[in-house]
Amino acid sequence: MRAEIPLARSSLLLNHGPTVLVSSAHQGKTNVMAVAWCMALDYEPPRITAVIEEGSHTRALVEASGELVVNLPTVAQAKQLYAAGRLSGKDVPDKIAKLSLKTSPAKVVGAPLIDGCVGWLECKVVPEARMQEEYDLFILEVVAAWADTALWDGSTFNFTAPEQRTLHHASKGQFFATGEPVRVTKG
Repeated sequence: MRAEIPLARSSLLLNHGPTVLVSSAHQGKTNVMAVAWCMALDYEPPRITAVIEEGSHTRALVEASGELVVNLPTVAQAKQLYAAGRLSGKDVPDKIAKLSLKTSPAKVVGAPLIDGCVGWLECKVVPEARMQEEYDLFILEVVAAWADTALWDGSTFNFTAPEQRTLHHASKGQFFATGEPVRVTKG
């Protein structure tokens, strides 16, 4: 089940640096792509960044709609995550269906939420043409955020099963699953 996360705390969903699925939609077309470079940027208003490759189908949809969803997939979705990064939406008319991803409607944006993920950030693009053109870097304002209530304690994820952990892409299909927490106290 999804619980809404206060926007001021939405950056906590990305603090552990997972590889994400970016879903997009415009005029009845949808797409999904893997993004390894996505991170928190600011708290108020809540902003994050994502590198979205020039020429990709997702980028065209994001530029046309001005919005997207950052989805945090799990180990159980590793094959789909990897395929989402290798297949082009230009070559596969319905990549979401091809990858057997189930979706749900977002609350604020038109792009879908990818079911089975542990977190979701609905975002609007903050226009920064130079950053987008020169670095493929999109600055995004979070307008709604959600986390899986079975794994989110209000400030961090508590991964209870190996298949529920998020992923970190290293290279050429090699991923690392989020590991065991290490707690450090003052002193």
